Amino acid sequence: MKLIAMAVLLLAATMVLGWFASPSVGTVAGLPGLVILFASIFAVQWLGFFHAWLYNTEHYFDLLGSLSFAGAAIAAWWWSSGGLVATLLLCMVVIWALRLGSFLFLRIREVGEDQRFRKIKRSPARFFLVWNLQGLWISLTSSAALTAMLGGVSEPIEIVSIIGVLMWCTGLLFEAMADYQKTQFRRDPAKAQRFIASGLWSICQHPNYSGEILLWWGVAVTALPTFSGGQWLTLISPIFVVLLLTRISGIPSLAAKAARQWGDDPEYQAYVAVTPRLIPRWPTARGASD
Repeated sequence: MKLIAMAVLLLAATMVLGWFASPSVGTVAGLPGLVILFASIFAVQWLGFFHAWLYNTEHYFDLLGSLSFAGAAIAAWWWSSGGLVATLLLCMVVIWALRLGSFLFLRIREVGEDQRFRKIKRSPARFFLVWNLQGLWISLTSSAALTAMLGGVSEPIEIVSIIGVLMWCTGLLFEAMADYQKTQFRRDPAKAQRFIASGLWSICQHPNYSGEILLWWGVAVTALPTFSGGQWLTLISPIFVVLLLTRISGIPSLAAKAARQWGDDPEYQAYVAVTPRLIPRWPTARGASD
């Protein structure tokens, strides 16, 4: 029961943000557009949960999450009066979502399961909560972009937005390259049980997360010139991404898993000692585990 209550609280908190941050335009039956989009995102996750629970599968979890990002962005853009900034934000969110979603879906198809769900699936309440957490992740992370698109500002693009687009491009390239390098590394049977310390993984321990954080800051910076009033609340978007990846589910869990697997390996100890976790830095002379 507590887990269900937590899921309800997540939904309520998201609705409050949507109510105060939504632009004054684009209401339906008196409900702000951002509230409607957030509610739709959660509704899609609930449908996803029921399918996953009935068929005891987590294979579509990441894919549905990514499609929810893309769907919400398309809806917000369609709802708005367009404009160059709105169109740029639409492309930024959709391209990122389709790239990451397809990558994660194909990875699960290749390995056969998502190990994170081995224990979670045994409890319907925990499984339901995880789907609601995904709804929270999608809503908060996309909130800056959705708010800017709903606002329908069609003024000429400002230098701040151009800087944001460049940040996004750099972050997306960094994330995609890191994912590709690790995938290729894992496909080598001789390296399957080793840690990767080559390519982008030689200049920081989590380059995929570095790229993801940078690209979402890029989205927020692109949207900045359109903000006014409560819309500034959606700057929680990149802050939430940073906290999620560095304090909650990203780096902490991966670091703990790596410590259990390679904690006694002198090469891994040396790698961790000289390689920053998140902010890239060119490596000093040392051997690479590749």
